[in-house]
Amino acid sequence: MNLHEYQAKNLLKKFGVIVPEGFVANNVDEAIDAAKKIKEITGKEQFVVKAQIHAGGRGKGGGVKPAKTFDEVKEYAGKIIGMQLITHQTGPEGKKVNKVLIEQNIFYKGESDIKEFYLSILLNRKTSRNIIMYSTEGGMDIEQVAEKTPHLIFTEEINPKTGLEDSQCEKIASNLNIDGVAYSNMLPFLKALYNAYISIDASLVEINPLFKTSDNIIMAADAKVRIDNNALFRHPEFLELRDISEEDPTEVEASKFKLNYIKLDGNIGCMVNGAGLAMATMDIIKLAGGEPANFLDVGGSADAKRVENAFRIILKDPNVKAILVNIFGGIVWCDRVAQGIVEAYKSIGNIPVPIIVRLQGTNAGKAKEIIDKSGLKVQSAILLQDAANLVTDALKKV
Repeated sequence: MNLHEYQAKNLLKKFGVIVPEGFVANNVDEAIDAAKKIKEITGKEQFVVKAQIHAGGRGKGGGVKPAKTFDEVKEYAGKIIGMQLITHQTGPEGKKVNKVLIEQNIFYKGESDIKEFYLSILLNRKTSRNIIMYSTEGGMDIEQVAEKTPHLIFTEEINPKTGLEDSQCEKIASNLNIDGVAYSNMLPFLKALYNAYISIDASLVEINPLFKTSDNIIMAADAKVRIDNNALFRHPEFLELRDISEEDPTEVEASKFKLNYIKLDGNIGCMVNGAGLAMATMDIIKLAGGEPANFLDVGGSADAKRVENAFRIILKDPNVKAILVNIFGGIVWCDRVAQGIVEAYKSIGNIPVPIIVRLQGTNAGKAKEIIDKSGLKVQSAILLQDAANLVTDALKKV
């Protein structure tokens, strides 16, 4: 679950991570009130108006504006709220901005006195350990840094038994060429940030830029936080932070039916039980020359109603030209899935795309009999490769 910048900063602040003073605003009046609060706290009439969407590159798209007066805050907030902000992460359709973060401008002295860095904490899946990735090249897309200057990217792997050690914090500060008072401030900042990452069960905390102010304060000038959905049961209070307006509507609807669905760019709809089998199914489709249109895991209790809902979700994508159903009957019996397919056909009516079904495992024989006697235009397969070949061949006839 992704958080907005203002939500991420409010959360990190609770763990002692230093962030700029800021308040979220849903309209121009709230933006002015936020700016006045910031002036009361900081004593400075220097602000930044920042669009709040789940995407990077907001500044390049015109969604981040420095403001030196209350009038400028009013002007920029009025322009940004309601705009369709297009960045390299939103796609050409962009995202509508519903709120802005009004924040103190931490460029409060000459730019020669400040430094910007990149820092993120995430899981290294190869070693099953958390790592801190960091670079002197803050404010840039880390992908560009990796491509053009990979020697400027450093990593620090964290031993889960000992956690982040002081010596590692010192190494990070040294590699970032930080010294003096800023060096002393960096160490507790890193400790607080890592503690936050662990405590909230984040799958990613990205600070870009990590900022050294002209008076040597270390701040999270920006913050991207992603919470591990699998850990939300430990943090029910985080559910109120979810902004479904930022998510794909079909994925939101699928979650209501407890379907694990992710939309992709292909034209072959996939209905599978189990995440591993779903990944293997998508791989075999690509090897057969096709392109999967989605990841969809119906789970272990794929009853008739869930199968029907899965079909409806898949068919919402106009790009889907064929559907591959690949079910291994372990916990769920194949004949129940087959019955679900038949009932879904009757409930939905005419399904306008060819369907290839592979049902293997418990009661697979009964499942095939149900499908064969149904009179439905469904092709059956035994081997996964055969199923992939059938669905790609079906596309050629569409």
